[in-house]
This record gives sequence, structure tokens and C-alpha cells, in this order.
Amino acid sequence: GHSLLVVTLVERMRQQGLHADVRTLFATPTLAALAAAVAVAPTEAAVIAVPPNGIPVDCTALTPAMLPLVALTQAELDGIVATVPGGAANVQDIYPLAPLQEGILFHHRLAAEGDPYLLSHLLAFDARARLDAFLGAVQAVIARHDILRTAVLWEGLPEPVQVVWRVAPAPVEEVPLDPASGDVAEQLYARFDPRHTRLDVRRAPLLRMFVAEDVAQGRWLLLLQLHHLAGDHTTLDVLQQEIQAYLAGEGAALPAPLPFRTFVAQARRGVDAGEHEAFFRRMLGDVVEPTAPFGLLDVQGDGEQVQEARQAVDAGLARRLRAQARALGVSVASVCHLAWAQVLARATGREDVVFGTVLFGRMQGGAGADRVMGLFINTLPLRLHVGDEGAAAAVRHTQQRLAALLQHEHASLALAQRCSGVPAPAPLFSALLNYRHT
Repeated sequence: GHSLLVVTLVERMRQQGLHADVRTLFATPTLAALAAAVAVAPTEAAVIAVPPNGIPVDCTALTPAMLPLVALTQAELDGIVATVPGGAANVQDIYPLAPLQEGILFHHRLAAEGDPYLLSHLLAFDARARLDAFLGAVQAVIARHDILRTAVLWEGLPEPVQVVWRVAPAPVEEVPLDPASGDVAEQLYARFDPRHTRLDVRRAPLLRMFVAEDVAQGRWLLLLQLHHLAGDHTTLDVLQQEIQAYLAGEGAALPAPLPFRTFVAQARRGVDAGEHEAFFRRMLGDVVEPTAPFGLLDVQGDGEQVQEARQAVDAGLARRLRAQARALGVSVASVCHLAWAQVLARATGREDVVFGTVLFGRMQGGAGADRVMGLFINTLPLRLHVGDEGAAAAVRHTQQRLAALLQHEHASLALAQRCSGVPAPAPLFSALLNYRHT
């Protein structure tokens, strides 16, 4: 299976009154073993109380007591309110950042030009009416979801916070382009290329749209930009599904939106920081050198010099991988992680390697985790030793390591790095694997 299927399984089990943590799901490859391990009620540790939002709908003056997820003084809170159009009446909620949001904000502030986490999507429409309908649907979806009406602030604050506006229409800018200057689609993308343009994340929404007429092709173009602070791949899927629902006249039938604040609270309160630290110290405490393929240690680039290469996996090999994974009772992801460890071992001349793995982040997200918009994914280190055991034992060991890591999917990468013996500012690793099921 893969991450989204596991989240769907957990949700369906929960609806039937059956509960199992992620580690149990990955450690029990048969239905019989899973049936023996599930509980009919969640354990006390699995139930994380999330205090409700204390800001009334008609509130015109905010106090720190209204914000149970963040500690702010009245002066700090007043400074936040001063940045919001409409003042306190337009503030729906304020809470801290999730772990990966903190890392992305760091890189956003680090970049001198452009933004490596500004995502661009170019769409084409055969008529202006279709484009306008799409724009209206996007605005309707923004009105539904808090994360799409969020700004991120940090100046003068003890820690960065995200501020949910009640009303935050996405700006739409019409861009005149001359077909004589070349392909209009290429011109539009180049003008707002994330390598040299930025989005002010201190103002909601973290989404903007640019429209251009392509007379030569008889179409209209829309460049939609969403900052990674506001979403991941699943968020984009949900966004697309809801836009389609509005275009089909079925927006009223969409399920009630789920707040991102619940995930933030669970991520910050679910596992004690001390447990995260103990886990990563056991994994990484005696690692004293970075795992750097070919000795490449510079991880502070802005993406400007990135080059891409693609290699398709042969269909026959893909089938054999899946067959072997099924026979061993593990996921194909585990096989691929072990294979990547073998690659790094050869590229570093070491058998003990550490690399980053991108985690889905929704494994312990609770009810509706498969349809909540927001940034859930996280990147954390995985340590594997290759060469000491046979392939079957090694891949099962990899599966166990991944299952253990999933219990800490919301830990901070900075914390994990500090738990290693690699002295700052050297990176713990300079390669990662993003296993994505498509």
C-alpha cells in the first residue's frame, strides 16, 4: 500500500469504531494479524484534545486569552491585528506553524531573490467565460478553507504565527502580452518565474492569479501560484476536486471544511518533544559525518543551478518489485528506500548512510485527514546500514525503521539534526528520497 491508502483505511476503520496506530498497520501485513491488533476504542495517548478557537464570530477586539494555541502579549497581538485589513473583525484565528512550515519559512527568508517554495501552475481556457467561471470557483474554495486565507507573520514575535483572515480574496492581475515577442505561455511563466519573483507571505491568501490572452492560439491563460506554506500535493488534489464541484454546480454538496488548526495542535501536542529527541538520539547520536554523495555538501542553494534528469523504471522491473514486496509483506516504498541506501553507499563509499525521506504527514491526522487542506508533509532523516544481511532481512528491517519514523512524522528536522553527532553548520545529509505513489 501507500500513504493515502493507509490514511483512507484508518478513516474507514475509525468510522467502524476500530482503532490502530500507524506502526501497527505497517507491522501487520495480513488482515488476520491486523484484526488481532486493533482496538475498539482509541487509547488515551491517541486522543489529543484540541482546544476550540476562542475568537467569536462578531469579535471586534482580541485578547491573548482567545488564542489557546499560542502565547502572545497584548502588544504583540495588537501588532498582528494592525497588519490585517479590517482589523480584529477580519481575524478568524491565530496559531503557530507546523514543523515543515517553519523550515519553509526559513528558506523563504533566506532566499535573496525568488522563492524555491512558490508553486506555479499554468492552465489554458478556450473562452473567457470558462476562465471567469474558474476564477469564481477558486474564490469560493478560498472562502471555505482557513489555510487558503492565511498569512504568516514573524516580525517582533517570539515565534512565527499564521493568521487566518475571515475574508481574503485572491488577487487577479490581467497581464497584456504581445504574441510578436514569442510564445505567450512562455512569456507569462517567465515574467513570474519563482526563481526571480516572490509572494509576500505576510498577506493572505498565499495564492495569486495572473491572466493573459493568447490571441495567436485563440485561448486565455491563467498562471496560478500557491505558496508551499499553504499546501502540499494532497491539498492541490482537494483544491482541484472542489473547483470542479463548483463548476458543476455542486459546491453546496461539498462536506464541511476541516480546519488546519487541528493538525497544527496535534503536531505540536501529539508526541512530546522529549520523545522525539530520545528517538533521534538513538538513531543518530553516533553519526559524526554527513552522508554526502560525491562529497557534495553545499545545501544552501536557491535552486537557480538545478538540473534535472529523468529515468523511467522498466514496466517489467516495476512488476517484479511489487511482486517481491508482496511476497515479503512490505511496501514497495520500503524496497525503494533500501535501494536508495545502496545507491548512497556506493556514492559515498560507506555502508552506514543517512538520507532524508519525505513523509506524508497525515498518518495520525485524525478524522478527515485525507481531505484537509494545508501543509502536512515533512522531511526527516532515515539511517540504514547496508551490506551486513541478506536482501529479505534488509528490506524488512527498512520497513521497521520507516514504521518507527512514522510515529515521529511531525518532528522538526532541525531537532533531528541536533540529535546527531554532526557538528553545525555541516548538514546531516545532502540527498533525499521522495517516494510518491501515482
